[in-house]
Amino acid sequence: MEAAGEVWSAGPASEELRAEVPGGRLCPSADEAALEVSCSFLSWVQGFSNKNFGFINNQTVCYPCGNYILFLDIETKKTTVLQCQTGQVGAFAVNGNSQVLAFSDRKLNPIIYIYTFPELSKLTELKGNAQLDYTLLAFSFAGPYLASYSSIPEFVLSVWNWQENILLCSESQPGVTATSLSFNPMNWQQLCFVNESSVTIWHIERNNDEHHLKRNPVKLPDGQGSISPHKDLFFPVSHSEDPYHGPDLPVSAIAGLVGDEAETFMVVTDFFSFFLFQPRNYIKPSVHPTAHCWTAASEIYMGCKEGYVLAIDAETCSVSVLQQKPLPEYMRKISDVVSYVRREVQKKKGSKPKDLQKPVLFAMAFCNEGLYAAGSEGILFFYHIKDLQYEMKICADILQPISSLIFSPNYTVLLLVTDQGTVYTYKPAHSGEAVKLLDACSSYFLAADFLTPGNTYCVSVTISGEVQVWFLEDGTCLSKLNLDIEATAMACCPSSNSVAVGTKRGQIYFLDVTKVEAPRVVHRIFLSKFPVLSLHYDQSGQFLIARATEGHIFILDARPSKLFQVLGYVVLADDVLDLSVVSDFKNDLVEVVILLNVAEVQRARLEIFCLSSALATDNDKYVNEQGMLNASAIKKEQYDLDYPLSSAVRLKDNIVYGYCTCAPFICKYHLSEENMLEDPSVFLSEKRTPSNQFGSGFLCLSPNSRWLASAAKDGVLFIYHTFTMDILAQKHCHSYEGGGIRSMVFSLDGKFILVNGKNDGALVCLKWKKLKKMEIKEAAFHWQSLLAILNKSTSNENIVLKSMAEWQFDPESTLESLPEEKFKEVPLKSSNVEVTEEDGNVTSLYSASTNDMTWIGQKIKKVIREETQRFANQKKELQMGIKKLRKTIQKMMHENEQVPDIEKLEQQEFNLDIEEQERAQAKAEREVARVRKEIEMENLANCYLQDVIKHECWDAMCVKGRAVKCFHMACEVRNYPLKERSEEELETLEKVLRLKKIETADLKVQKKNLEIESETVLSKEEGEKAEEVMADDSASYCLIGSLSSQYGGDTSILYHQWDLQTREQKVNQIVLLKDIIYKVKTAFNKEFDIVARQKEQEIARVKERNLRIREILAQLDLQVEVWEPALTDDEIPERALTVQDSEIKVEKYLNQQEREKAEMLVKLEMERRLATMDNERLRALNDMMGGVLEVKKEDILKMDIPPPPFISKPEHVWNDEEKKIFREHEKKVKELNEEKEKYRRALENEMKKLETSIQETTQNFDETVCKLSERKVKLEMVIYQEELKIVNLVYALLLNEELDTREAGLHNFLMKKEKEKVKTARTIQTTKNKIEAYIDTYENAIAEEKNLECGFTKEFADVPANLLDELFQLYKHRPKTPMTEMLLDTANPYGDCSGSAEDYKDALALLMKAMDELDSPEHMPKGLDPSIWEHFCLARRNKVESEELVKWKALTLAEMQAFLQRRMDDNEKIKSEIEDIFQELTWLQEEMMKLQLNLTVQFLLKQGQVELESTEIPDYTDAILINKSVIEELNCSIMAQGEKKIASMVECKDFSKGIFQLEWEHKKMRMQIEDLKQKARDIVTLPISKDRQLFLTVLNYDNRIAHHISVMEQTLGIMDKLHKKNVKNRQKRIKELEKCISLKKQTNYELSLELKEMLVSVSERRHIFEAADTQHVSEKIAKQRYGEILKQKHLRGLVKEQEEQFEILQAEVERLRSRTFPIL
Repeated sequence: MEAAGEVWSAGPASEELRAEVPGGRLCPSADEAALEVSCSFLSWVQGFSNKNFGFINNQTVCYPCGNYILFLDIETKKTTVLQCQTGQVGAFAVNGNSQVLAFSDRKLNPIIYIYTFPELSKLTELKGNAQLDYTLLAFSFAGPYLASYSSIPEFVLSVWNWQENILLCSESQPGVTATSLSFNPMNWQQLCFVNESSVTIWHIERNNDEHHLKRNPVKLPDGQGSISPHKDLFFPVSHSEDPYHGPDLPVSAIAGLVGDEAETFMVVTDFFSFFLFQPRNYIKPSVHPTAHCWTAASEIYMGCKEGYVLAIDAETCSVSVLQQKPLPEYMRKISDVVSYVRREVQKKKGSKPKDLQKPVLFAMAFCNEGLYAAGSEGILFFYHIKDLQYEMKICADILQPISSLIFSPNYTVLLLVTDQGTVYTYKPAHSGEAVKLLDACSSYFLAADFLTPGNTYCVSVTISGEVQVWFLEDGTCLSKLNLDIEATAMACCPSSNSVAVGTKRGQIYFLDVTKVEAPRVVHRIFLSKFPVLSLHYDQSGQFLIARATEGHIFILDARPSKLFQVLGYVVLADDVLDLSVVSDFKNDLVEVVILLNVAEVQRARLEIFCLSSALATDNDKYVNEQGMLNASAIKKEQYDLDYPLSSAVRLKDNIVYGYCTCAPFICKYHLSEENMLEDPSVFLSEKRTPSNQFGSGFLCLSPNSRWLASAAKDGVLFIYHTFTMDILAQKHCHSYEGGGIRSMVFSLDGKFILVNGKNDGALVCLKWKKLKKMEIKEAAFHWQSLLAILNKSTSNENIVLKSMAEWQFDPESTLESLPEEKFKEVPLKSSNVEVTEEDGNVTSLYSASTNDMTWIGQKIKKVIREETQRFANQKKELQMGIKKLRKTIQKMMHENEQVPDIEKLEQQEFNLDIEEQERAQAKAEREVARVRKEIEMENLANCYLQDVIKHECWDAMCVKGRAVKCFHMACEVRNYPLKERSEEELETLEKVLRLKKIETADLKVQKKNLEIESETVLSKEEGEKAEEVMADDSASYCLIGSLSSQYGGDTSILYHQWDLQTREQKVNQIVLLKDIIYKVKTAFNKEFDIVARQKEQEIARVKERNLRIREILAQLDLQVEVWEPALTDDEIPERALTVQDSEIKVEKYLNQQEREKAEMLVKLEMERRLATMDNERLRALNDMMGGVLEVKKEDILKMDIPPPPFISKPEHVWNDEEKKIFREHEKKVKELNEEKEKYRRALENEMKKLETSIQETTQNFDETVCKLSERKVKLEMVIYQEELKIVNLVYALLLNEELDTREAGLHNFLMKKEKEKVKTARTIQTTKNKIEAYIDTYENAIAEEKNLECGFTKEFADVPANLLDELFQLYKHRPKTPMTEMLLDTANPYGDCSGSAEDYKDALALLMKAMDELDSPEHMPKGLDPSIWEHFCLARRNKVESEELVKWKALTLAEMQAFLQRRMDDNEKIKSEIEDIFQELTWLQEEMMKLQLNLTVQFLLKQGQVELESTEIPDYTDAILINKSVIEELNCSIMAQGEKKIASMVECKDFSKGIFQLEWEHKKMRMQIEDLKQKARDIVTLPISKDRQLFLTVLNYDNRIAHHISVMEQTLGIMDKLHKKNVKNRQKRIKELEKCISLKKQTNYELSLELKEMLVSVSERRHIFEAADTQHVSEKIAKQRYGEILKQKHLRGLVKEQEEQFEILQAEVERLRSRTFPIL
C-alpha cells in the first residue's frame, strides 16, 4: 500500500505477506503477480467492529474491520489502514506501552502477526499448532510476552515471547470457550482466564529457560451472591456411620463412578457452568462474569450478569462480594428521583427499565482514583472502593449500551465503545461530558454507489437503513440519514443527485443529496408488497428498474421532474437471478438483460426487452389497464444458454459474459443465430475463461464496457479486459470468512471502485495505480461524453429536486406500524371482489387509503372502478333478473316444503350455480376425506396403544386381575395378577434350588459327624433338649422372620438369616424369597378362584329362584321389583375389552353395502311377522281356549264363572228355576273365591321362603368373602415381610457395590497420585541438578566480577597515584537507574510493576545508554591521557556489564530455587494425599469386613412380648446377637457352680456362727454406746435436716436426687393431668351449675309469682293475727329462740379455741420428737 492523502502505507511489509485464501490455493508470488496487484491499490476503508479496540499510543486507537486494521488519530480524526494479506483479521491485541499490535488470520493453520506502529512493519510471525482459529490474544503490560487461546478443536492456552519468537508454554482445555484473557499488569506471571461461568488464574512458573502453566480455579459465588465454603466430597472430613444404613460414602461411589469422573463428581469444573453428573438438589449455578480488570494490588475486580461486583485475590483465589455503601438520606432521595425519571423515560421509549443501583457491568477500567465501569444502561459509573464497600457516582450518560472501556497509555483519555458503532472519549481529569470520536454504523454495509458526476462523492447504505455520504478522496463521512427501515437495495441516479433505496416492505425511498452535508427524503413509492431485491439506473438516468420477488420487474421514471412516476411492470415466469441494463444512446433505447433460473433443466435463460423514451411520454400505448407492459411494445426476446449461470452482463455488440455456477469459469456468448445447437433455443459458449475464484459470484461491467469485474465468496476481486479477458488487477479486498463480496461498482470516470463485504462490515475504496494510457484516455473520453449528455438534464433535475418538499412520515399510517410479517402475503389477484345481496354493489377487497395502498393495488382499484361505471346499466338489469329469479326459487322451495316427503326435492336441487355446487361438494368431500384420514390415523394410534397396553397388562398375565364383591356389604377382595415366569427366571430358580439341596445335604453330613463324636449325653439333658426343640419349633417363625410357611410358602429351602455372608448367598436368597412370594400369591389365587366360582353358582341359584318369584308376582298381579344380582366389570374384567352395542350412544355409520343388508333383514323380519299373523290354527286356539289346550292350577286366579244370562232381569221376574240356578251360581262363586284365596296364600308363603333362602345363601357367601378378605390382609402382611427381607438384601448388595466402587476409585486415584509423585520427584531431581550447575556459573560470574575490580590497579599501574584514586572513584560511580516515560507517569496505576529475569537485556541497554554520558570527555580527569580514558571507559563498561550479569544470574537463581521449593511443597502435598488414601482404604476394608459380619436379621415379635420398665429405648449399638443355647449352657454351668458355692458358704456360716454372734453382740454394744454418745453430741451441737441425713446415709445421692426429681416430674405430670381433669370436671360442673342456675332462675321466677300470691295471703293473715291479739305470745317464743342461738354460738367459739390449742401442742410434740430422735 502507498500513502494516499493521510492514509499510511504498509510499504514492503505488504509485499512480504503472501496471499493465501481458503481452500489451500496460494496467490502468485510478488514477481509473478506484479502486473495484477500493482494495477490497483487501496484508497481507504470504512467500517466498524466493536469486538476489539485498543490504544496503540496516546493519540491513536486501532480496531480490526474485515481484512483490515484501522488506525484512528483521536485529535486529527485521520485514518491509517493496515491490510491482512491472508484474509480476515481474527483475534486482535494491542500494547500501547510498546506500540505493537498482534493479530491472527482466519485461514487454516492460522498465524499470529506482530507489527509495530507507526512504521507498520512486521516484526515476527508466531506459528503455533492451532488448526482453525485463534479466539483471544493478550499482551503483557511489561515484557515481550503474548498469550493466545485457540478455538476448536485444540482449545490451547499458549504464552509466547514474541521478541524471540519462542513458545514458552501451553496448556490444553478441551471444550472450553473463553470470553476474555488478560495479564496482571503488576506481575506478568499471572494470567486471568474468563469464560461465561468460571474464572481461572493461571500462574506462569519459571525454571531458568523452562516455563510451566499452573491452573488455580476460582470458586465464584452462587446466583444470590453467597459464597459457600469449599467441600471436598471425594475425601469427606468425617465418616458418619448409621447402624442401619451403613457408612456414609461419597456421592461418586453411590453413582458408581470410577476414574477421573469420580474425582470431578460434585466438583465445579474450571470452565463449565454446570456440575458434572451433579444431582439436581445440589445444583447452585454460580454468577456469570461479564467484565474484569486488574488493580495495582494484584486483585481482580469483576462484574457479573447478576449485578454483583466481585474482588478476587490472585494469590489465594479468594472471592469477596463488594457491597454498596449506604447513601445519606438526602442523597438517597435524589437517587430515587433520578431513577424514577430514568425509568419513566425508558418506558416511553419502549425499553425495559433498569436498576441503576445494581447495574450489570460489561466493561471496566482501573485507574489511580478508582474504577470506571459501564454496561447496557449507557452510563459511565465511577466506583470508589474502600475495603469491601464502594461508593458509586455517574460520570457520563451516552444513552447507548457500552461494550468496552479502554484507557490510553498515559491514562488521560478513556475510550467508550458502544454496540451501535459509536466511540466516545472521556477525560477523567476534566470530569466533563463524553465527546463523540467516531460515529460508525454497527450494521453491515448493503450497497454503495457513486454520486453524479462520480469523482467526488459516494453514497452507501446499511442493512438497518442508514445512508452515509462519503468524500471519495480520503473517505471522510460527510453526513448520515437513518431511514429506520430494513433496506434491501440502493442506487444513485446518473441524471440527478438523487438516491433510491429499496426496502423489504416493497417501498422505494428517494433521497435528495444535492447538499451532501444534509441529505433528505423527498418521496416514497409503495410498489408492491414484495421486497425490492435490486435497483438499477440506465446510464442516461432516464429509467429506474426495480427487481422484486416473484419475478416482478418495475419500470420507473428516474427523473424528479416526473415525480418518479411508475411506468409499468413485467411479471416473469421464473425466478430472477440477476439483472443488468445497457444504454443505446444512438437508438435512444435501454436494454434490460434478465437472468432467469430454470428449475427444470440445468441451464440459464436470458430475457431481454427494450425500453424507449416514448414509454415515459406516451405511457398508455405500452401498458394495459393494470399497469403491465405489453410484450410486443417492449420487444421481449428469450435465449437459453448451455450452462447454469449466477450472473450475466451484456455488451453493446450482443456479447454476453456469464459467471458459471457449476464450474469456476466465465462463459462468453454471442447472441446470434450461428451459435445455436440443433435445438434453436440453446446457445453455446464461445469461450470459457478459467476463474481462480470459488463459491457463487457475480459480474460487473465498467461504464465504458472495457473492464469486467468478477467477485465471489472468496473475497478476491478480479478485473478482466472485456476483449482479451486478460487479468488487469487482482485484490484480496474481503475474505471467505466474512461472506465474501456483497456488491461492487465502478465510478463513471473509471478511477475508483467501491467494494463492500457481506458480513465483515467493511467498505473498501480502490483506485487505479498503474494503467495504460490508452485505457485511461478511453475511460476519460467516455466519462466526458456521458457528462456532456447528462449535464443539461442534471442541472434541471437538480433544481426540481431541491424544490421538492421533504417527505414527512405519517405516524398514524397503519402500513408503517405493521410488522414485516404482514407483508409476506400471496400475490394480489384482480378478481377478488364480493357482491352484497342488499344492494349488489361491487366492493373492492383493497379498501385501504391511497397512501397505504400499493401501486398495483391502486391500478386494480382503478380498473374495477372503471368497469363498474362502464357496466352500470347491465349490472342493474342483472340485479333485477337475479331478484326475480330469487323470488321464483324461494316460491318453489316453499311449495316443496308442503308436498309429501316422497315427493320432496333435496335442497341442492334448487342451486342454480352447478359449478359452484360441484366445487363446494368437491371441497366438502376433500375435507371429509381429510377428517376421515385424521380420524383413521388417530384410531390407528389408539388401537396400537390399546394393543401395547393389552399385551403388557393383560395378555402377559397368566392370572388376570379380578375382584369378588359381597352381595350386601361394601367388601371387595382382589386376587393377585401374576405374569408367567420366563424361562430364564425358572432356570435361575432351578439352579438355586439344586445348589441349596447340595448345601443342605453337605450340612446334614457335617451334623451327623458331629453327633457321632458327642454320643454321651445325659437323659435329663436329652429331655431338656427335646423341650427346647419344641420351643424352637414354636419360635421358628420368629427366627425366620415371616409367616409365609402358613400360607403356602416353603421356608425350609431358605438360607438361615445368620448364614447370609457372601454375595452369592444373598442373591440366591432373593431368588428364593421371590419364589415364596409367587407361591403364596398362587395359593391365595386358588382360594380366590373357588370363591369366585361359588359366587357364580350363587348368582345362578338366585336367578333360578327369581324366575319362580316373578311367576308368583305375575300370578298375584303385584308390581314389585325383584333383586337380581349380577357380576360387575371388576369381577369380569375381560368384559371391558369388548364394546357392546348398548354402550355406543351415537348412531352407527353404515356404508352402502351395510345399509342394503340391513334393509333386507328388516324386510325379511316383516314378512316373517306377517306370515305369523296369518296362522288360522293359532287364531282359533286363542279365540276358543285362550291359547292353551288345558287349564293349569296356576291359572285358577284367572278363572271366572260367567253369570247366568237372566242376571240382567229384575229379581222379582225370575222363576224358580232361575232362582235355583242363581243359588248354584253364588255357591260356585264362593267356592272359587275360597280356592283363589287359599292358592294366593300358598303363593305368598312360597315367595317368602324363596326370598328367605336367597337372603341366607347370599349372607353366607358374604361371610365367606369377609373371611377371604381377612386372609388376604394377613397374606399382605406375609408378602410385605418377605419383600422387606428382599429390600434389606438388595440394600446390602448395593452397599457392597458402593464400597467396591469406592475402593476401585481410591486405587485409581492412588495410582494417579503415585505417577504425579514420580513425575514431581523427577522434576525435583532435575531442578536440583540444574541449580547446582547454575550455582557454579553464578559463582564464576561473581569471581570474574571481583577479579575485574582487583585487576583495576594492576591494569592502570602506570597512572599517577592522585589520578588513580580519582579514576577508582569514577570506576565505582554508576549512573542513576534509568526509568521509562511510562514509569515516570504518575497517572499510570501500574507504574511500579515488577520486572523479570528476561528484562536483563532491556535494563542493560538502558544502563549502557546512560553510561554514554559518563564516558563523555567532560568527566575525564585533568592531565589524563585520552587513550587511557578510553581504555578506562571500556574497563568500566565491562565492570558494569559484569555486575548486571551477576544481578541477572542471582535473580534467575532465586526463581529456580523458588520453583524447586514449590515442587517440594507439591511433593509433600502429594505424600499427605497418598497417606490419606491409604487411611481411607484401611477404613474402607474395615467397613467391608463389618458389613459382611453385621447382618440385618428380621424377627417376628408378638404384641406385649417386649416389655420395658422405662419409656426410654435402650441403646443396642454395642449389643451382639448369639444363639440361645450358648446362653442356656452358660447359665447351667453358672448355676451348678453357684450351688456348690452356696453349700460351702452354709458350712462356713454354721461353723463360725457362734463366734460371729458373740463378736457381733460385743461390737454392737460398744457401737451402741459410741453411737448414743455421738448422737447426744450431735443433737446438742448440730440440727440435722432430712436432706442432710439423706446426703450422709445414701450411697448414690445424685442418682437418688435424679430419681426423686424424675418422680416429682412424674408426680407433676400426674398432677397436671389430674388438674386438667379437675378443670374439665369443674368446667363440666360449671356447665351443670349454669344449667341448674338457669333452672333455678326459672324456678325463682315461678316462686316470685307464687310469693306475690303468698304475700297477699300473709297480709290477710296478718290482719287476722292482729285482730286476734297474739303478739305477746310470739315475742316470748322469739326471745327463747334468741337465747338458744347465743348459747350455740358461745359453745362453737370454745370448740374452735380448743382445736387451735390442740394443734399447737401436737406441733410441739412433733418438734420434740424430731429433736430427740433425729434418725427416726
